[in-house]
Amino acid sequence: MALTFLLSCWPFTRTSYIRMKGRTDAPQDRGCLVGVIFFILGLGTLLPWNFFMTASLYFQGRLNTTEWSNGTVVVRKEYYFNNWMTLLSQLPLLLFTLLNSFLYQRISEAVRIAGSLVFILLLFILTAVLVKVPMEEDRFFSVTMATIWFINSFGAVLQGSLFGLVGLLPQKYSAIFMSGQGLAGTFAAIAMLLAIASDADSESAALGYFITPCVGTLVTLFSYLLLPRLEFAQFYLNKSSKYEADTTDDLLKERSSVENGKLNGHANGSVTGGSATDGGVAETEVDPDQDGNKQAFLSLEPEENQQTKASVIEVFKKIWVMAFCVTFVFTVTLSVFPAVTVDVKTSFPGKWERFFISVCCFLIFNINDWIGRTVTTLIQWPRKESRLFPALVVSRVVFIPLLMLCNVQSRSFLPVLFSHDAAFTAIMALFSLSSGYFVCLSMSYAPQLVEQKDAETAGALMTFFLALGLSIGAALSFPLRTLV
Repeated sequence: MALTFLLSCWPFTRTSYIRMKGRTDAPQDRGCLVGVIFFILGLGTLLPWNFFMTASLYFQGRLNTTEWSNGTVVVRKEYYFNNWMTLLSQLPLLLFTLLNSFLYQRISEAVRIAGSLVFILLLFILTAVLVKVPMEEDRFFSVTMATIWFINSFGAVLQGSLFGLVGLLPQKYSAIFMSGQGLAGTFAAIAMLLAIASDADSESAALGYFITPCVGTLVTLFSYLLLPRLEFAQFYLNKSSKYEADTTDDLLKERSSVENGKLNGHANGSVTGGSATDGGVAETEVDPDQDGNKQAFLSLEPEENQQTKASVIEVFKKIWVMAFCVTFVFTVTLSVFPAVTVDVKTSFPGKWERFFISVCCFLIFNINDWIGRTVTTLIQWPRKESRLFPALVVSRVVFIPLLMLCNVQSRSFLPVLFSHDAAFTAIMALFSLSSGYFVCLSMSYAPQLVEQKDAETAGALMTFFLALGLSIGAALSFPLRTLV
């Protein structure tokens, strides 16, 4: 859920110009195959986070250290698995957001994407194998935490690389890619429900569950390898460097033509095709070539030459409200989900108890989060200038005590005020719906608050604050779970 909104709100940039230039003969995406591939790639980027998060019941079962003493249950050690899992999943995103410029300039795109997918596949296979390997709890916890750190590190590299790749294609493919990301959590929740419903023993069900992302990652890898073989993808991806080179050549040619025209005009004692302005600056007329490219480019050249990008501080001063909003939304969300919500118990024990968390926690959250992000294409309220927008974002803090007062077990301090399953489900639905909605609006509004030339800087800043919010929320989950 971290970067899924960034590219959809990007205004006109140099890449946009490169897309427009000379691309009137673009081939068709036959059978929407490229769209399907980018949907799969989007799905694959968030499989690591979602499959480990949704499998929290399996990991808690492996780390169960309770024993009976004098007829009472005694807990020998508490691992706080969900808290550590959330923190070690989000810190790599923050780290690689800071390392992007260094990493991406030195490692090719193909190596970053294909290599990350291979390592993610190997780590998923390791996790599946460990289902059948008996292991002491402390060692299992250490191995699992290391796996979570590395698999999400490769996931962060993969996600950032694919965002750059899909940015070279028409805008609708960014939306398709993000739709795939949005449904990754739903895919993981459904896989868990099928594993539970299989009526197999817990070990076999867990093995089948973790084989699913292995297959999903393998399909994602094959999809990426197929992409360069498609004519539509080749047109936009393989030729991007060529169009940049052509654009640079045109710029040099136009400058040369303008300078030669000026020199010839002054040498003859006159100005060709122009008149002196009040300031004594002469306008030079250059005949366009047959396709009119020179004339069109000259109209853009003064704007690009005269405008310089604003500093990071200047851009931040314009978007700081949106940066605060995206940070605050994810801080609230990750502080209780899943560390607190996964420990909520149903008020209807029995067979339903096996499905309760998968349905009412993970499935409800992911579906409503996706709906919240999708509805912003139809409704954008409040407006970006409204003071009501940050006020509503801050008001989401009410969900923290509401969820903590649900039937979370075990608990030490707070009472249970919302014991019924319906109350927890309703709170989770509003919690996730508002999370997706306000994050999407924040990421969409930020580039609109700056000039087009500064949109890239604004996007990079928003990405950093998004990752910062995820990390702060994960860190806050430790004291909040203890307070319950």
